[in-house]
Amino acid sequence: MTAVTTTTTAPAAQAAEELPQVRRRRRLSPGRQLPAARLIGPLLLLVLWAAASAAGTLDTGAVPAPWTVLRTAGHLWTDGTLPTDVLTSLGRAGYGFAIGLTAGVLLALASGLSRAGEALIDGTVQLNRAIPTLGLIPLFILWLGIGETFKIAIIAIVVYVPIYLNTHAALSGIDSRFVELAEVQGLSRFTFIRQVVIPGALPGFFVGLRLGVTGSWLGLVVLEQINATSGLGYLMFQAQNYGQSDVILVGLLIYGAFGLVSDSVVRLIERRVLSWRRTLSS
Repeated sequence: MTAVTTTTTAPAAQAAEELPQVRRRRRLSPGRQLPAARLIGPLLLLVLWAAASAAGTLDTGAVPAPWTVLRTAGHLWTDGTLPTDVLTSLGRAGYGFAIGLTAGVLLALASGLSRAGEALIDGTVQLNRAIPTLGLIPLFILWLGIGETFKIAIIAIVVYVPIYLNTHAALSGIDSRFVELAEVQGLSRFTFIRQVVIPGALPGFFVGLRLGVTGSWLGLVVLEQINATSGLGYLMFQAQNYGQSDVILVGLLIYGAFGLVSDSVVRLIERRVLSWRRTLSS
């Protein structure tokens, strides 16, 4: 009985040894997205800030504790200072962003869809990109005065440059075979732009849009400290004169919150509009 078992199991064991080893597939993707993952970093910084303040590691005169900053923000809100400054800053950033967005998209389309447009526009925009935008402030003050107009114009320049560059690069990167296919199909100019150009340029456009949104807040910080009577930048500048570091941190945190929220909104719109793409982030 034992001999029979040995003779029957030996061929099976030999066949198992001859089977190729199946390699375990290594996962290379980042994995599933965590809910509210982008809030983990800021929350961790807030926890470290609070812990260092409670332990007495930080100088409260230079870096006030989070609860002190929160209490200061509450006082500024209740006396009406903070709501007025926030609305003023949002208005300036909104006007400048709208103008910059419109100019960036129109110039990119004119330059990316026409050789004549590229010859006239692209070199000028590249020259503008090489000049520090904030260095144009003295010249724009001479041209437009020191009121609100020059602030909105500078913000528009800060916004339109990244939108133009990324949208134009996306247009230039559209596969020429799609253009040839559209010509063979006899598509009109409008249909070609709607079905080929816009879908092909949207990924680059959203990259430029995120950079433009961030740039509008960065420019606003500087511009609101130049002959302004309201706004978050003006509030921080006045606090600097009186050594109120807690008020300065209130302004910085609000700027950071605006930037984080606006970037998240753009990301959300991008995921909805480009839901047909299969990327690592999706």
